[in-house]
Amino acid sequence: MSDPLRDRIERYYATVPLLFADAEDFGPLRLFVRKEPGAPYYGGPSHAQPTGAASVGAADIARVRARQRELGVPEAFEWLAESAPALRARIEAAGLLVLRRPLMVLPPHHPLPPQPLPDGVTLRALTADDPALPAALALPRLAFAKEPLGKEPLAAEPSPAAGPSDRAELSRLAEALTGDGTVAAVRPTIRAGHKTLVAALAPDGTPLATGHYHPANAATEIGGVGTLPSARRQGLAAAVTAALVAHARAQGVETIFLAYAEETVARIYARLGFRPAGTTLLIADQPARS
Repeated sequence: MSDPLRDRIERYYATVPLLFADAEDFGPLRLFVRKEPGAPYYGGPSHAQPTGAASVGAADIARVRARQRELGVPEAFEWLAESAPALRARIEAAGLLVLRRPLMVLPPHHPLPPQPLPDGVTLRALTADDPALPAALALPRLAFAKEPLGKEPLAAEPSPAAGPSDRAELSRLAEALTGDGTVAAVRPTIRAGHKTLVAALAPDGTPLATGHYHPANAATEIGGVGTLPSARRQGLAAAVTAALVAHARAQGVETIFLAYAEETVARIYARLGFRPAGTTLLIADQPARS
């Protein structure tokens, strides 16, 4: 990763959580503590990251973890691997499992036209009062589950509408997120332009795939791109990603990147024009990124 790109991504990681959280400093570590309940940003934020001010020691890590336990949030850390190469060993020495999430970036002038959609499926950026919002926020719970609805996620037959099991579970989760205040917490972030959520919708309005981005300093990370198990293998993730890119560029975003966990997902992004750009390291108990 070139230094200018790394600097832009680092600056993004340091500033975008502040749209949703306050910062508490523990020496060379900064902990983001969300201001309101709900999950407007990656399920938090409640993670810590190095500030670059000094080397991170075991005592610094212990202090942050104690504060996270006090807050009742996951003991989560996240950082750009190239910027703090020694931190992984210290985090692992503290007994935490670190996961590697490679990054990909879309070249600024790379054209990314709209992707084809199945018959009857439409794309739209959801407003704060969109009736599809609760289900769209619930969809990643199914898309990223290891065994959604008790089935192997890639074995489901493609369908232009959500299957009966998907529909019932999506409705249940949407009601739960409405009841616990998550949907209400997200609405102001959409109105303020801090969060954009795009959904691919079945003819009856059921979200089949979703994704989001949070812009800051003319940069953004695309995240949460997921598809209902019964609607996979129809190009919906690619279509949502392309729509997110178009929306972000229209808002003046210049640096667009994302993280991935599996090579099969990386191949989808590579076909759209994304290129390798570095590595994020994070604790295993982090919400799904993309």
